[in-house]
Amino acid sequence: MMEVEITKTIRCKLIGLTKRKRELLNSEYAHFQHFLKTGEDRGVYSATKQQGKRTYSKVDSNKEYPLVIRKDLMDIRKTNNKLATYWARIPICGVRGGVKVALAHQPFDFENWEVCGSKLVKTKEGAFYLHVTVKKKVELRKEYASIIAIDIGARWAAVSVARHRIKPKFYGKRVREIRGKYFWLRRKLGRAKKLRAIKKIGHKERRLVNDELHKIAKDIVDEAERHNAIIAIGDLKGVRNNKRGRKVNRKVNSMPFYKLKEYIKYKAVERGIAVIEVPEFNTSKQCSRCGSMRTERHSQGAFICSDCGYQINADVNGAKNILKRAVGYMLTVGAVVTQPEGERFFLNHTPQPLKLHSGSHRL
Repeated sequence: MMEVEITKTIRCKLIGLTKRKRELLNSEYAHFQHFLKTGEDRGVYSATKQQGKRTYSKVDSNKEYPLVIRKDLMDIRKTNNKLATYWARIPICGVRGGVKVALAHQPFDFENWEVCGSKLVKTKEGAFYLHVTVKKKVELRKEYASIIAIDIGARWAAVSVARHRIKPKFYGKRVREIRGKYFWLRRKLGRAKKLRAIKKIGHKERRLVNDELHKIAKDIVDEAERHNAIIAIGDLKGVRNNKRGRKVNRKVNSMPFYKLKEYIKYKAVERGIAVIEVPEFNTSKQCSRCGSMRTERHSQGAFICSDCGYQINADVNGAKNILKRAVGYMLTVGAVVTQPEGERFFLNHTPQPLKLHSGSHRL
């Protein structure tokens, strides 16, 4: 098996802060801002100052910067306390042992991950969040029994086809509804020149869309785990470079292609499932049945082959082409396929086009 290292950032709200703890955190945070912008030390933990200099080489006097906590000083422990499952210690100047704070309840299990450096963030409302960076090594499976191919498009956030099922799956109706609703709401507020309201609803829209994208990615990865399938996604380069009209362009540009792809990748790799990206060039124009390029598009959702007469949803046709290319790609890199009943795929090594997630993601 191949081993990869994955990292992610967990966003934890600090809860149950006493008046004294809140005062200490506010003081350390304010003094850290002053130190970054002026170089004057009004009382900041020494290691935090050093880490701040390394992290923020250029500082804008009009911005606030998260207080950085060095890896060796980040102490998160599991307890039986009723208030919270996990507690952390924040180093504070002049306070021996730092301040012990409770992290809001969440399903993440810190014990199976190596805790790295963290950042303490203060919101405009005065709440504190600890952004904890964690990492661990995961072994990717070498043997796969199926392939799930994903086509990410404008009408649907994702359409998937797989070798272990006949019917395609369509994802993203709710995402499209949210995008459409807030597009018209922004236009209405813009005409009324309510700029503050536009900014506020933008935050809500992002939260709703992100929640839906996480659900879509989880469903795809859950299926891949159940059927021991590798996931193939079309390479999205140039997906926004189109001349299909103003309305279609708006829908294309509003779809969070990259974010959904990254969610699928990091959720899959975390479970030991490999994700490959295959070239998406002409997958929307080529017939997935006969391979002809003589096709017709009577509408955004309909695909008709001029040679064999094959009629199919355009996004499903694209997903089927991605599936075909994924099978061919695995064979060209030395994969072994056994026939007939238990058709299985073996990744003998990591080919160049295989892009595995190893970046940081916030939960």
